[in-house]
This record gives sequence, C-alpha cells and structure tokens, in this order.
Amino acid sequence: MDKEIIRSARLEARLPADVHALLKRAAEMQGRTLTDFVVTAAREEACRTIEEGEIIRLSVEGQRQLAEAILNPSEPAPALRRAFARRAELFGSE
Repeated sequence: MDKEIIRSARLEARLPADVHALLKRAAEMQGRTLTDFVVTAAREEACRTIEEGEIIRLSVEGQRQLAEAILNPSEPAPALRRAFARRAELFGSE
C-alpha cells in the first residue's frame, strides 16, 4: 500500500512578543497549536489575496462598454475573414 508523502517546508519569523502572545492566545482559544493556527490563518489570507488579485474590476463605464461589445459585436476585420477562410480550406467547415 502506497503511503502519501507529505512534504513540508520550514518558515521562521521573528515577531514582537505582543504579537506572539496574541497568536498563542487565539490558538489556545481554538484548541489548536500555534503552528496550526498560524499556518491556517496565513493560508486563508494568501488564498484571499490571490483571489482578489485575479478578479477583474470594471468601472460602470467599462461594464457598459463590455456589454455593448458582447451585444453588438463589430464586423470581423479582413485578416480574420481570411484566417477563417484558410481554416475552412484546411480543416473543412463545421
């Protein structure tokens, strides 16, 4: 039976004594180790930061322009028409 290999990396950090005490108290209140508490909190914050960084935010005007482009697309440029024609020649039309 194959055992799953759990890989880990070490992170060391120096922090003020009051922050350490605060983290330790919070961990104890949740019945967790300090390491588990810090790792979980850091992971959650990292995921939130990455998620927020990947969200595209548009102004009201940007939203209007996007909706307009979707609802009323412009005519294809000649180069795009040629590319579609060439694709049809090579692969047949669908």
